[in-house]
Amino acid sequence: MPPVLEVARPTPEIIVLTLNRPDKLNALNYELVEALHTELDALAADNECRVVVLTGAGRGFCSGLDLGAPNPEESGGTEFPRSGMRWQERIADLTAKIHRLRQPVIAAVNGAAYGGGLGIAAACDIRVAAPSAKFCTQFIKLGLGGCDIGVSYTLPRLIGAGPAFDLILTARAVDADEALRLGLVSRVTENCLFEATTIAETLCVYGKFGVESTKQVLWANLEASSLESALQLENRSQILASTSGEMREAASKILRKT
Repeated sequence: MPPVLEVARPTPEIIVLTLNRPDKLNALNYELVEALHTELDALAADNECRVVVLTGAGRGFCSGLDLGAPNPEESGGTEFPRSGMRWQERIADLTAKIHRLRQPVIAAVNGAAYGGGLGIAAACDIRVAAPSAKFCTQFIKLGLGGCDIGVSYTLPRLIGAGPAFDLILTARAVDADEALRLGLVSRVTENCLFEATTIAETLCVYGKFGVESTKQVLWANLEASSLESALQLENRSQILASTSGEMREAASKILRKT
């Protein structure tokens, strides 16, 4: 039986994670959630990997929670609602782990990114989409609240509060072109995995500390209380980056070209 999560390393510095339940449009079941946690934990300790690409096998990116799969909250020695909360937190923590990774994570969204799939894609640092991509929060359609797996945090920061409220409350699906107009994705291309890998290769050309600190500063400064505090974090990051030796090497290359 094939693994529910495929891990490929096209170069030593790039890892491609492929959700691999194509018959279920890569819906999240217990095995896939745990496989993602295991790999994200490994990536956090992988000093060779510099960029992660996340995509889905077959016709979809991820269609959300597999509602037909056995529910792990039915076992494990805890009663509901404690058991349900633990499973809820386990799924939701995937988005926090993606957010915390030092490596930039690029989502190559092919087909449906619904519910938890949208939550995972929105937690990534860059999103590129195939023309077949469709995005939908979906949660409210299931009789739940519309805010789940981080979307109440990520979507307003990606597309603004007004459009985010619309998508979360109505749970309407948006196609790739509208997602591009909204700013939910930055590029739409026929081969989104190739595009995502090309972006990853570009990032690997830049300084290691510079790329890691850029991800950290960008997310941190979304919460900055003022321009002054944002500048202070940028300044510290730049001075730290200048001590790595990578700045001198990059400057020498530029000077040799002039």
